[in-house]
This record gives sequence, C-alpha cells and structure tokens, in this order.
Amino acid sequence: MIDVQSEEDTRAVPLQKVGVKGVKYPVTVLDKTSKKQQTTATVDLYVNLPHNYKGTHMSRFIEVFHKYHEDISMHHFLDMLEEMRTKLTAQKAFGCIEFPYFIEKKAPVSGAAGIMQYICSYDGEVSEDGSRKFYVSIKVPIATLCPCSKAISEYGAHNQRGFVSVRLLYKAFFWIEDVISMIENCASTPLYTLLKRKDEKYVTENAYDNPCFVEDVVREVYLGLKKYGFEWFTVEAETEESIHNHNAYAFAEYSE
Repeated sequence: MIDVQSEEDTRAVPLQKVGVKGVKYPVTVLDKTSKKQQTTATVDLYVNLPHNYKGTHMSRFIEVFHKYHEDISMHHFLDMLEEMRTKLTAQKAFGCIEFPYFIEKKAPVSGAAGIMQYICSYDGEVSEDGSRKFYVSIKVPIATLCPCSKAISEYGAHNQRGFVSVRLLYKAFFWIEDVISMIENCASTPLYTLLKRKDEKYVTENAYDNPCFVEDVVREVYLGLKKYGFEWFTVEAETEESIHNHNAYAFAEYSE
C-alpha cells in the first residue's frame, strides 16, 4: 500500500513535535502498599519530524504505548519513549501521561478508611544522542488556616482549601506516597475523604494549632524535597481564599 506519510515534503519546514494528544488509556503504575494500581491516564506522545518527511505514522505511537501500558512505572517510561523514537526513526521523542492516583487514608482518630485522589503525571524526552529527561509531577489537596486571621481575631480564624503542586526531576526511584505524606504534613492539616465527629474535632483543632500562609507551605515543602536529593524541582501552592475574592499563591524553584 502507498505510504503517504513517508513521501518527501519540499516546503523545508521541520516540525518539533508531531503525534497523538489526549488519548485515554488504562494503565498500571506502582503502588507502595498494593504493589500495583490500575488507573486511567490521559496520554500525549510526540516525536520530531524532519523537514523532508510529509507526516508521521500515528498508529505506531499507540502500538508502542500499548506494549507498556500494563507497567508504565517510572523506570519504564523512558524505555517506552526510546522505543517510540526508534520505531518512528526520529531524533527526539516526547511523552506525558496524567493520571489520578488513589490512596486509602484513615481518619486520624476513628481510623475510618476512605479513598483519596491525587493527580500525578510523568513527562519526559529522549534524544538519539542518549540524553534523557524525566519529570514526575504530583498535585496534593491541602487545607490552611491564616496566621494573620488567628493573631488579630478574638475568636476563630479563616481557613481555606487549596493545592500544592510539585514537579520533580527524576534521579532515583521514590514512592509517590512518601512525597504526598511529606507535603500534607507541611500544611495546617491534611484533607480526608471520611471523617467522623471526633475526627472533625481533631482536624479543626489541629489546623488552628498549625496556621500557615501559602508562603510557609512552599518553604516547608521546598526543605522537605531537598532531603530527597532531587537535583531540580518546583513547588507551588494555591489556596481558594474563604474571605477574599481571589486566590493566594506562592512558587519556588530549586536547582543544584
């Protein structure tokens, strides 16, 4: 059959990225407690296209990804991209998968169990010269209580729900659960899916005893991530303010 994609293109315009975007696919990732976890990812896969080729072969992206989707763990992600680059005869390959990651979490007093969702993503690129980059991103819901509100009010203090997002340059294997736990401990209080009354009392009082601004959260997470030995990372926190018609935000970047 005629291979139109491989025909010569005479416009002399190289394309940095061509491929498939927004593919919904079941995947299996590593789970610290259960060893493996099945979830559903949104997948973007690309390669570069030299100026003399008319198009790429879209089906090959799915063929390669399907081979890895039952174990798309951190240490297999770049192998998947390298195989994709080779199969498509490209100089570079890029990929990003975003997926909900679920952790069973027990209430702090009653021990009642519920499932928490966290949004994670892997993204990376490989080149024919052997260079590789791989990042892991994690978005963690948190709650904060305002230190200023607590200091100036005769009783009570306003609090809010928000998110901490980190992007980590992969160096050595780590558990997503460990990073999530560290981030939650940097907030006024973690969030829970299921709380009984005695749990709600504990969480409310714990937040009151640990007030923090978004600036405090970012600085604490920054220090926590440095202990993991990451060579580069970013941390951002954003909270939906309960008494202001805007969000509060802070960001920091670290590089060795």
